[in-house]
Amino acid sequence: MTTFLDTLLNGLALGAVYALVALGFVVIFKASGVLSFTHGSLLLFGGYLVAVLHDDLGFAGALAVAVLATAAVAGALDRLLLQRGDPDPRAAHVQTIVTIGVDIVLLTDLARRIGGDLLTLGDPWGDSVTALGPVTVADSRLAAIVVSAVVIGAVFAAFRFTPWGLSLRAAAEDVEAAALMGVRLSRVRMLAWCLAGALAALAAVFLAAFPAPGLERTTGQIALKAFPAAILGGMASPPGALAGSLIIGLTEALAAGYQSELHVLGEGFGDVAPYAVMVVVLLVRPTGLFGGKGAVRV
Repeated sequence: MTTFLDTLLNGLALGAVYALVALGFVVIFKASGVLSFTHGSLLLFGGYLVAVLHDDLGFAGALAVAVLATAAVAGALDRLLLQRGDPDPRAAHVQTIVTIGVDIVLLTDLARRIGGDLLTLGDPWGDSVTALGPVTVADSRLAAIVVSAVVIGAVFAAFRFTPWGLSLRAAAEDVEAAALMGVRLSRVRMLAWCLAGALAALAAVFLAAFPAPGLERTTGQIALKAFPAAILGGMASPPGALAGSLIIGLTEALAAGYQSELHVLGEGFGDVAPYAVMVVVLLVRPTGLFGGKGAVRV
């Protein structure tokens, strides 16, 4: 039972962090129809800034700078690169391919800078742990759950109560109608990219914190684990991204925690378990758990 509870807490913490990244996928997709593959490089960029700045600015100052800088870079990528192409939403697949190229360029440069080092982010939790009854959990994991819950709650509130959130929902429903009603689509999608970049930078802190050894050049690849979470919940559904992330986080933690019992499935099954769950769910619900069928006039 202790192993199960420990695995459950770790799974919830992972799911909470994945939710930050998956929410970025969904926000960008709702605003522009683009499936962004730049999240890995943006996440690594944000973590790298915290690592190199925390000695001079302190952890809080470095994190603030990293979040703002990553948001600015993400917004600039959309404004200066993607929006210069065909604005027609039906051309979003071309912009998706462009994000793959951008991600490769950014990851290559960041990997060159980091090299084979393990960078510490100077987070205040260190390697401290807290005992919750029979379970011992890293303080960074508890912080990940709390911070992610607060940030995701704020993002959902922004969706519901701000003019930008209303514009985003209108654009996601009908781009042409939203434009005719005066919605500035270019600004809506740029702000969506900025938000996704900020969420990715915040997620980097918890992905590199204890019990992880630190930030390394492969940390950005972890963002790909949030991709099946977004697909699982439905690419146009923020609540689906949250639910899908929790499912993926729990699946990965349980598969890793009970690896010895699952040895018949092969070593390292925990790494592919999220994708296996995604495939199984999509076979039953092709639009995802919270996705809906769209009506198309022909």
